[in-house]
Amino acid sequence: MAIIGAAMVPHPPLIVPAVGRGGEKQIARTARAYEKAARAVAGWRPETVVITTPHSVMYQDYFHISPGGRARGDFARFGALGARYEVAYDSELVSEVAGLARESGLAAGTAGERQPALDHGFLVPLHFLAQAMGSPWPCRFVRMGLSGLPFEAHYRLGRLIKEAARKLSRRVCLVASGDLSHYVRADGPYGLRAEGPAYDEQIMDIMGRAAFDELLAMPETFCERAGECGQRSFLIMAGAFDGQQVEAEMLSYEGVTGVGYGLGLFLPEGSDDKRRFVD
Repeated sequence: MAIIGAAMVPHPPLIVPAVGRGGEKQIARTARAYEKAARAVAGWRPETVVITTPHSVMYQDYFHISPGGRARGDFARFGALGARYEVAYDSELVSEVAGLARESGLAAGTAGERQPALDHGFLVPLHFLAQAMGSPWPCRFVRMGLSGLPFEAHYRLGRLIKEAARKLSRRVCLVASGDLSHYVRADGPYGLRAEGPAYDEQIMDIMGRAAFDELLAMPETFCERAGECGQRSFLIMAGAFDGQQVEAEMLSYEGVTGVGYGLGLFLPEGSDDKRRFVD
């Protein structure tokens, strides 16, 4: 097997009722879409779920993949002491991805662990997956951080995840955790920039068409001005579909809190050599 499907999701702690304490109602549309996405992932019956998160350890020139056999985390820093989760890692898949990275010259692996506790970029999707999958977990997980390396390197990392899944005959689902622009409303916590709404509109259009070549071509300076946090996460996901047709379904978009939240589902549809976007 290889990548059986993927989801693009945001990670506002507010959406978890124990954190939001009623405030989550303002993004109810996002919550409903999240529930649908989590049910879809559960229905694909993955053996491993890879979650890429902007809030894990991040290095300028290296992709950090969390090591070890298990990890736990909670929303205590957001005032919710009871919302705790624990997962088992797929150390075999982690080792395979790290080995492929070494062979290909991509700087990625398990060195440099500084934050073993699960971060909210991982925990928010985990919260919805727990509701959809039940207990005990029917799968293992991989927690993968981003880096300051170019967009192309993130796409290449996604391609290595796909190759590792194929080599291990593993049913792997990828969850790309990332918010969109943080500058979409003048009354939001970060204010408004012209690039904010423009970025969100472009991303929802690009992802809705699975036009991953256009995702790669977006100017990094524009993305920085937009204050996004999910671009590189989405690029890893895109790389995991390298050389394949992709069926995309965008589930929702909201920017009511001043930060853009977009959700989508992606399924592989067959080989297509024209969709190999990085040499």
